[in-house]
Order: sequence, then structure tokens, then C-alpha cells
Amino acid sequence: MKLFYALGNPQTFYKLADQLTQKLGFMALVILLTGWGWGLLFAPPDYQQGDAVRIMYLHVPAAMLSLSIYAFMALAAFVVLVWRIKVAGSLMRASAQVGALLTFIALITGSLWGKPTWGTWWVWDARLTSELILLMIYVGLLALAQQLGNNASADKIIAIICWVGVIDLPIIHFSVKWWNTLHQGSTLTVFAKPKIHSSMLYPLLISLLGLALFCAWLILSLSKYAILQKEYQKDWVAKLCKN
Repeated sequence: MKLFYALGNPQTFYKLADQLTQKLGFMALVILLTGWGWGLLFAPPDYQQGDAVRIMYLHVPAAMLSLSIYAFMALAAFVVLVWRIKVAGSLMRASAQVGALLTFIALITGSLWGKPTWGTWWVWDARLTSELILLMIYVGLLALAQQLGNNASADKIIAIICWVGVIDLPIIHFSVKWWNTLHQGSTLTVFAKPKIHSSMLYPLLISLLGLALFCAWLILSLSKYAILQKEYQKDWVAKLCKN
């Protein structure tokens, strides 16, 4: 618990985030390029979809992370509501920005994949529609944050709305099981054997890891900037700016 509160100190968190971002950015770039390079250049085409399946190496990680980032944002929102830690508010706002970007990428790449596979850019499929709703939730939270400003009271309101939106996560995840949809089932699951060949699985997992590290780098970088905005009157920020 002492470590938890120590990390909740803006100055301590900023120093740690600054150290992590210097390493995460390079790691993410190398791993992401490895995964995408392997998937685009060396992985075999699908026997039914052909080379169109290569969109998977961006679409699947983006779609999975769009949910994971919202779950992390909800966790940060919980910390805001229970312990009122400023750093959690910054992480929550940064996660909303990155999550919105990942959800948008998932929808766009899904449409690009859907055209050769389904013969259309978009269908009001349960999975696609619930993912679109997730994007609207992200955008709504960002608009609310912009309107309310960067302060503790605004963080509390955003955190409450964030938790209301959590209901969309299980709907997205289980939509292919609850309804008859065009969208295929999950390619990767925690407790089940992967449904794709190892020649496609490995570059997909590497791409997922690389994109996850990139999102972590981006969230920490945005959080650092948000903390400086909140703490601009503090002595440690003034000393940092002088250096």
C-alpha cells in the first residue's frame, strides 16, 4: 500500500514514467516492426481469404487492445473515485485518447477486411455495432474532459461516466456467442487453443505485444504531459522546466 501511494505522488510518478518511456518507445518500435514485417512479408496467405488476411496483424491487436485499454481506464477511474489520486485521473484521460485511436483503427481495418471477405464495407453486425458504440463512449468521455477541464472534480465526473460504459465490454466480447453474426469468433483466447496455424499465430502475438507496448508508451507520455499541466505551479515542475 505504501508503494501504491508513493506512485500516486505526481513527482514520483513523473520520474518513473519518464524512465519507462525512454525504454518502451524503442522496444515497441522494434517488436512492432518485427511482427508486422513477419506477418506482411513471410506469413502465408489464408487458403480462403488470400492476402487480405494480412490486415489481421493490425486489426486483431487493435480490437483486443481497444477493450483492454478501456478496462485499464475503468481501473484508473475506480482509483479516482475511491482514493482520489491525481495521477489516476491523468492515466484515465490518457487511456481515453489512446483507446479511442485503437477503436477507430479496429473499425477502419475491420471495414477494409470486410470488403473482400463479406463483400461489403459495413454491416450492422452485433460485434461491429458494439465496437462502434465503444468508440462513441471514448469520444464522449474525451469531449466531456475537454468541456470540464483538467481538475479533480472533472476527473470524478468522468470516472463515473466511464464506469457506466463498462457494460459495453462484455457485450463486445460475447456478441459472437450471444447473436448470429457475420463476424468470426475470437482468434485468440486465454484458456483455449489458438484457432490459427503457428505460422500466422507467432507474428500475430508479436504484433499484439508490440502494439501493447506502444500503447503503454503513449499513455505514459500523455500522462506525463497532463501531470505537468496540473502541477505547473509546483516547485518541482519549475525546476524541471529550468533543466
